[in-house]
Amino acid sequence: MSKEVVDSVTMKRALTRITYEIIEQSKGVEDIALVGIKTRGIYIAKRIASRLKQLEDIDIPVGTLDITLYRDDIHDASKIQEPEVNNTDIEFDIDNKNIILVDDVLFTGRTIRAALDALMDIGRPKKISLAVLVDRGHRELPIRPDFVGKNIPTSLGEQIKVNVEEIDGKDSIDISDLHKINE
Repeated sequence: MSKEVVDSVTMKRALTRITYEIIEQSKGVEDIALVGIKTRGIYIAKRIASRLKQLEDIDIPVGTLDITLYRDDIHDASKIQEPEVNNTDIEFDIDNKNIILVDDVLFTGRTIRAALDALMDIGRPKKISLAVLVDRGHRELPIRPDFVGKNIPTSLGEQIKVNVEEIDGKDSIDISDLHKINE
């Protein structure tokens, strides 16, 4: 059983807030590029780039990052039987760029650690920042976002699901109690 905690209008506002914070903190956007973590991070990155185009009239490069082979649970057969690699697609040089890594939900920090490893295998950015639509807490690694759309405190028994129109047919953020799902 899941409950919608953020509707499409509030989600759009959160993405707009992230966009304005990027402009403010970056003191312009000429030297930045966005890299979305597959799967939903890429759609969020594209939306931020689109909003930056509207506000600043500049095309920001957007890439996609597949972290499957960098995950630290890849060898745990109970979690992933056969890793599915979806390919990284970054068609610009990341060396000396200010990269903004984009993901839908920040939880333990392990996905971001894997993304940092993957990015460093591609090149050496000047700076890497992190933008997330939802920060739900419960970090296991010393990673914190630079840009946050919504802070949604959760218990470890809850799950956050970001829905995006491009995949799920609607924009929303849902929360569900894992204990009730498994009953």
